[in-house]
Amino acid sequence: MSVEIVQETEKFQTNEIATISIAHGVHDTYSAFLPTLLPLLIEKFSLTNTLAGMLSFVYQIPSILQPLIGHLADHSNLRYLIILMPSVTAAMMSMLGIAPNQGFLIFLLLMAGLSSASLHAVGPVFTSALAGTRIGRSTGFWMVGGELGRALGPIVIVTALGFMTIEQLPWLMLGGIFTSLFLFFKFRTFEAQAQKPVTKLNWAGATANMWPIMIPIALLLFTRSMMTAALTTFLPVYMTDAGSSLWLAGVSLSIMEVAGIIGAFLSGTLSDTLGRRKILLISAAITPICMFLFILSSNFWQIFLLILLGFFGISVTPVIMAVVLESFPERRALANGLYMFFFFVMNGLSLFLVGRLGDTIGLRNTYFISAGLIPLGLPVIAFLPKSIKRQK
Repeated sequence: MSVEIVQETEKFQTNEIATISIAHGVHDTYSAFLPTLLPLLIEKFSLTNTLAGMLSFVYQIPSILQPLIGHLADHSNLRYLIILMPSVTAAMMSMLGIAPNQGFLIFLLLMAGLSSASLHAVGPVFTSALAGTRIGRSTGFWMVGGELGRALGPIVIVTALGFMTIEQLPWLMLGGIFTSLFLFFKFRTFEAQAQKPVTKLNWAGATANMWPIMIPIALLLFTRSMMTAALTTFLPVYMTDAGSSLWLAGVSLSIMEVAGIIGAFLSGTLSDTLGRRKILLISAAITPICMFLFILSSNFWQIFLLILLGFFGISVTPVIMAVVLESFPERRALANGLYMFFFFVMNGLSLFLVGRLGDTIGLRNTYFISAGLIPLGLPVIAFLPKSIKRQK
């Protein structure tokens, strides 16, 4: 059946949105292989923390193309980016363990990063077009898929390593391939253009009115990005350095991501009624406290605080994304592409900084710095637009 999305729907189309969210989850399951594999890759290639952080930065490099991908998506049907990308990312990430040298490892990460950039530039736009007036809820669904994937990724990889050697990990790519086949048969006639722009403007004209909102969003992302990088990429390294097993470190990352799943859905949904800025203020106030306490704690308390960090800290992405999507309804793909560009660039820069600081002053002190940056985002939130109330 053809699903045409040229104008926004009035009704929240749960089945279609859930399907795209699941595909996002499968994709991000494979993306989440890297943090858990980092200790093994560090040992295999004799990497420093700085170089290990650069591997994640390499994965982020293709994000510079996301505004271009979004600009094209506003005028073209790019449904195959959603259909194909889970299989491409699955193939690239499943082969990390058999990379014969650092050059091939970088190639795999670049290809996976390009696949990820394509999916993330257009996926949220499609879900928002199927959401009617409940854009926050649709971005919540989208992020639930991603958080679920990032939660499952460490469990999948450590479980797989319990039953197979690192050279056998490429078999795991079959999950992504089957997902793409399913998406092809379901969405092969999917009209993946959220809304036709009123006019076709050049790049400068299309982005001119976006900067007053995008600049505060970029600043807000900057204050949170080191915390995100420290927790989602370096947590296994942080915990293994402190004496934890790789299994416990991977499970701890998954526990935090599961809490992020719940937080992502609730934050996106609640922001439709309570307001985007209020949810962001709550997160910015609570997250640094939890981060400081996590650094100072151990054992059970660390796990408990990771749950709070997942719930309040890494779960507000759908709220920020909702601000972007509802602010520019006629060019959502371009706006989302710019947002994702800033998101991944800030994250990539932070990965380098966390790795570099981890080598020079230790990861523990680096975690303190990342927590201290978060409150700097509080005054920036006031410059974001209030939630747009739409008539049904």
